[in-house]
Amino acid sequence: MIDLSEKTILLTGASGDIGSATAVALGEAGAFVIAHYVKDREAAERATAAIEPARKTLIQGDFAQAGAGRDLWNRALEWRGHIDVLVNNAAIMPESFIDGEDAQWDDAWARALQINVVEPANLVRGAIRHFRETKGGIIISLSSWSAQQGSTIPQLTAYASTKAAIKALTQTVARAYAKDNVLAYVVAPGIVDTTMSQISATSRGGMDALRAILPLGEMVPPREVGDLIVFLSTGTCRHLSGATMDINGAAYVR
Repeated sequence: MIDLSEKTILLTGASGDIGSATAVALGEAGAFVIAHYVKDREAAERATAAIEPARKTLIQGDFAQAGAGRDLWNRALEWRGHIDVLVNNAAIMPESFIDGEDAQWDDAWARALQINVVEPANLVRGAIRHFRETKGGIIISLSSWSAQQGSTIPQLTAYASTKAAIKALTQTVARAYAKDNVLAYVVAPGIVDTTMSQISATSRGGMDALRAILPLGEMVPPREVGDLIVFLSTGTCRHLSGATMDINGAAYVR
């Protein structure tokens, strides 16, 4: 059992599928968990239900609003006065159709950039400043296999592009702030068993067709992503800093 009982961890998107599984895993490892959510507080409460009240706090914030990431960091820091790990998980997957209306295209790109890149970057900025004062910390960002190879789904151009951007941001941090004992990791899931995966399934002709292209015959369980995040939160493998952790059941090997 991994022990995170000395760690305070800010997890964004704790009400989503991967976020909920990660919150459970972090709680089981004994971490102090700051669980961010956008609208679904009940889902965040369910995800953190097994964590004792003294070891958790829930904070609402909508990354669609400019400066929301900066505000979230400041409010999260007030809880215990320090944060050891930032998990950048919150993201959206808007569809941007090449042959669609200009307004729809523009809106999808604007929302994807704002929610998936700009506000997570504000969080990273806050984390770096704090970690330089506290002599180190860990940043874990959720990217995607689509950031490595592009998406086979053309309407996910904005999503794939923003996931590549968060990867580049995190790896830049790893290189630039290693001297300050800041470790930064990228987690790149393949097709995870989440609500978002319905888009992928539909584009491939249904769930059976989707599973047929997966070597293990199944989507990645969200809990496996959560378990990987727990491991990275320990910081024990310092020389993995800057690396991208592929978790896709051998569906994409590089």
